Amino acid sequence: QVQLVESGGGLVQAGGSLRLSCAPSGSIGSINRMGWYRQAPGKQRVLVASIFTSSGSTNYADSVKVRFTISRDSAKNTVYLQMNDLKPEDTAVYYCYLDKTTGLRYWGQGTQVTVSS
Repeated sequence: QVQLVESGGGLVQAGGSLRLSCAPSGSIGSINRMGWYRQAPGKQRVLVASIFTSSGSTNYADSVKVRFTISRDSAKNTVYLQMNDLKPEDTAVYYCYLDKTTGLRYWGQGTQVTVSS
């Protein structure tokens, strides 16, 4: 069973930076898109950013545009989320996801990001 392995979460002060990374634990076949959702306590899971692995086309939530950058290393099937100028409202569990070209979606286990004021 292939899993998505995330890393890079942690505790940071407001204005700081973190970089998340995510990759499948094994061979997974053709990938269409990868990205990140986040879920704050008591709130729904929302899309943060996504990237089509072939074209590199990206999409961002309005709340993170300019501050966050999603990128991918296609050779490693790895996606990164560079988060700059972090704010307390960015505190959440961040979940990586991967969409195969078949439409099947995989989720990571989640990584905690905590931004202190």
